[in-house]
Amino acid sequence: MVMEPSTTTSYSVVSELEGTLLKNPKPFAYFMLVAFEASGLIRYTLLLFLWPIIALLDVLGYRNSSLKLMIFVAMAGLRESEIESVARAVLPKFYMDDISMDAWRVFGSCEKRVVVTRMPRVMVERFAKDHLRAVKVIGTEIIVNRFGYATGLIQESDVDRSVFNSVANLFVDQRPQLGLGRPLTSGSPTFLSLCEEQVHAPVPSNYNVHRLHVQLQPVIFHDGRLVKLPTPATALLILLWIPLGIILAVIRLFIGSMLPLWAIPYVSRIFNIRFIVKGKPPAPASAGNLGVLFVCTHRTVMDPVILSYVLGRSIPAVTYSVSRLSEILSPIPTFRLTRVRHVDAEIIKKELSNGDLVVYPEGTTCREPFLLRFSALFAELTDKIVPVAMNYRVGFFHATTARGWKGFDPIFFFMNPRPVYEVTFLNQLEVEATCSSGKSPYDVANYVQRILAATLGFECTNFTRKDKYRVLAGNDGTVSYSSFLDQFKKVVATIKPFFK
Repeated sequence: MVMEPSTTTSYSVVSELEGTLLKNPKPFAYFMLVAFEASGLIRYTLLLFLWPIIALLDVLGYRNSSLKLMIFVAMAGLRESEIESVARAVLPKFYMDDISMDAWRVFGSCEKRVVVTRMPRVMVERFAKDHLRAVKVIGTEIIVNRFGYATGLIQESDVDRSVFNSVANLFVDQRPQLGLGRPLTSGSPTFLSLCEEQVHAPVPSNYNVHRLHVQLQPVIFHDGRLVKLPTPATALLILLWIPLGIILAVIRLFIGSMLPLWAIPYVSRIFNIRFIVKGKPPAPASAGNLGVLFVCTHRTVMDPVILSYVLGRSIPAVTYSVSRLSEILSPIPTFRLTRVRHVDAEIIKKELSNGDLVVYPEGTTCREPFLLRFSALFAELTDKIVPVAMNYRVGFFHATTARGWKGFDPIFFFMNPRPVYEVTFLNQLEVEATCSSGKSPYDVANYVQRILAATLGFECTNFTRKDKYRVLAGNDGTVSYSSFLDQFKKVVATIKPFFK
């Protein structure tokens, strides 16, 4: 039954994920994400076409059969490591967007926090422990063969009873004080009957708590190509748009490569691309003078190209991990950095002596409203610094990736129906705010980071490129420049999932 609103100082809480901590009770969209990001378009399409059968099984009360069908279609034949990668890099953002803050407020007020889910534990555990600060996650267990591939089957025959038994075994000596979950909808026992106090979803907003033991941890790093949660209607819309998006991207890229840079902002309106420019950009560097260093926030691989578009002239950019294909297709000069400080300093100095230059002191892109720690190298090399706040909005596809092949980034960007780029030029730093006045490079870098974050409404962090790649890709983001054959093999590996 639903308990009256009260004050809780419970030591332990067991909460259901779907429909309680998450507002959405249906896990279908999360399996669609696994199908698309871990496998490709064919598996994504198959699962979408099976949605009517999955929904019918749910309506008829065959919840276990419905769940098993989703798991089989989404995961059969995938490497367990690939499923874990999607759960680590892609799913947390979508889970966080669907969090019920009323349920979280009660869940976070307890010291021992347990999450139960009907989804495979591997899909939920990373998010629940890292962001919800759960100490234990109870879910279904996928069966993996000896070669590390998921069979598409699960160990449990009755999922609800299995969850009930797992909670009972976890709390052998003492019953959990609080249970959060949906009311009983099947004949199987639920974990709520094991709890001293039961609160049914949706959790009342006036359910009082003394204080939060933990804070909800934001999602700072996020990967994957899909912008929107692929609910059945959204997934169908994306599927229908993809062929049109590919054609549109090819046309946009072709036209962009043929026209002069100054004409792009005007012609782009015809192709539904919008540029929003704020502030007053500086005039081009005169002959014989050092160029201006544009210090920009880094959102996508398109940033330096868009900057050149709105300035109407080619501004060289220094890069690190841009793909060879992106370099070939780029309409502006690019210069690779080595991550060796004195070598990179010489490269930047040399290019500044020839004119204006673009740098990205974050060292990598970040999608969320956060700025990564700025490298202080740029502050040591010049006092002619112009901060530029760049941001973008897209509808269907993200134009960045840490796990996939970066060569597709421009294509995914231009596949969006109406991409929007915002470029805000701030005033050139006063000499008093640069190293020329005796300030340390770190103070200058931190100051530039703060004013750019304030302009965009973002939050400054101390995270670095290495932190991002450890979270999203399981490595430190170090780039090894491979041969053409190695690059070709990587392209084949990227395209191969579309034919699974």
